[in-house]
Order: sequence, then structure tokens, then C-alpha cells
Amino acid sequence: MIAIIDYGMGNLRSVQKGFECVGHEAVVTRDFRVIDQASHVVLPGVGAFGDCMDNLARYELTDVIHRSIAKGKPFLGICLGYQLLFSESEEFGCHKGLGILTGKVKAIPRPHDEGRMSFKIPHMGWNTIQGNKPAPPLQGIAPGSYVYFVHSYYVEPADPSLVSTQTEYGILFASSVWKDNIFATQFHPEKSQAVGLQVLKNFGDWQ
Repeated sequence: MIAIIDYGMGNLRSVQKGFECVGHEAVVTRDFRVIDQASHVVLPGVGAFGDCMDNLARYELTDVIHRSIAKGKPFLGICLGYQLLFSESEEFGCHKGLGILTGKVKAIPRPHDEGRMSFKIPHMGWNTIQGNKPAPPLQGIAPGSYVYFVHSYYVEPADPSLVSTQTEYGILFASSVWKDNIFATQFHPEKSQAVGLQVLKNFGDWQ
């Protein structure tokens, strides 16, 4: 059973429906006992980094996240849930993250071309992922596959070896990372149609 952590922010039902579509049972919960009993854990997220960290603390979910990862359970971070795994974020000030992975969340640079924005922020829509480290949830996903993004900030991992895929949007950024039982994506698998559903299926099959 897959536990999708509910801390009051994020597109939880669409993530749950994605897993159900590929044959994996998933529940949305903030009950630490249910999360402790789950075989797989998902941390989704939409919103501001600081607010999300506050909500995780308010619902007393930080310990069960650390505990789940320490036990070796397959763990998936999605979008802001990916960013929260890192040390800190510069979004609306400086905010400490979960510190499970070392690195910083930074704003996508806003370069100008002859006084105009050369691309739009947030990065919203379809873009490609280029693989350089084949994480288990990416099995069967070809380099250059299109996935769906919505974000204004990106992660800069301190350890480049964590990077599983990269995507270019003004800069080349880490669109997913993999370390041991942790896989996390800046893109939204639940919005990425067939490619995203394959990622969710692979994650649910991951032992």
C-alpha cells in the first residue's frame, strides 16, 4: 500500500488516481500510523516552500518522513515535495528544508533579451528529460521523453551524482534525483500522461 502524505497542500487526489490507474493501491493520509505501515511513501506538494514546511511540522509529519526513508521504504517526492527533501530554499526568504538531501532550492534565473523576458516564469508545460542515471522508476522511459512541469524554483544538489535526469529551461537543472530508496521529480508524473503513469507504475513496483 502506498501512502500519499496529506499536509494540506498539493494535488493529492490526482496523484492517488494516477496510482490507481496503474493498479497500485494508494491512500491519502496524515496519520503517521498509516504511513508507518505503508510499503511506499509519496510526498507531493504545490505551494510555497515555507508554508509547506510549517504544515509538515503542524501535523507532526517530519519524523515519519525521516523514519520511512531510514527504514528503506521506496520514497517519492513530487515537485515541491522534491524540493522539501533538501537543505534549504531561498523562496520568499531563507527556509530550512527536511535536510534529507544536501542542496539548495533557487529561483530560476530571469534573463532578459533586449528588455524583454526571454522565457516565462513559472516554467509551465511540457519539456524533455535527459537521463544520465537510470533510476528504477525511470525504467522504460526514453531520454528525451516529455513530462509536465509547473515551477519557478529548481534544486541545486550539492552532490551532482544524485542527478538522475536534467531539463533545460534557460539553465540546465536537475529534473529528478535518485539516492538509495529515494526518487524525486521536479515534474509532475500524475500530469505527464503515459510517461508519468509509467513512472508511477515503476515506483509502485519498486522493492
